[in-house]
Amino acid sequence: MNELEHALKWTKQPVPEVLHELHPTQQKKVITYIENLVSSKTDGLEELYHAISMIVKYIPHFVVIPLMVEHIKPQIAAGVCKKMSVDQATGYANDLPLEYFSRVSHHIENTLMAEILGKMKKHRAQKFIHHELQHHLLHMLDITEHLDERMLAVVAKLVTLPEHDDDLVNHPHKEIIDKLRNMQ
Repeated sequence: MNELEHALKWTKQPVPEVLHELHPTQQKKVITYIENLVSSKTDGLEELYHAISMIVKYIPHFVVIPLMVEHIKPQIAAGVCKKMSVDQATGYANDLPLEYFSRVSHHIENTLMAEILGKMKKHRAQKFIHHELQHHLLHMLDITEHLDERMLAVVAKLVTLPEHDDDLVNHPHKEIIDKLRNMQ
């Protein structure tokens, strides 16, 4: 990964080819412009997420959950979740529909997701892990790197790993895959 791609990795978007054609000083100016633009357009969102997380404490889950699923995009829900305590976020994680929670989880840091999974109801956590292993394997492996031993055992029980080590020589998750394989 070159310096330009590294600087724009947070966007989770491919870097346009035309940016590679620019001189490094021009690339830095474009990166600075993008960062300033995003900062300007997202100014106040962190405070909004915090305010929402405080407000929903006082509204019953059976009211919040349907409204959230119907009207709040997963990225926004994740922003609110980041402002909650782990226990409060876990309460919502246990009650959210699996598909929606999966989409939300893609916008939450892996360490926080590991904490939430560790506190979720066992059955709900297993359903989430199984779903992610089937549909978003790399995402689940990213989270797995931060799980405690108890939750690692759950993943090890549910995951199907490649049979040949040759398939994993340069795999970015080789270390966690080896750990899971040893637990099976």
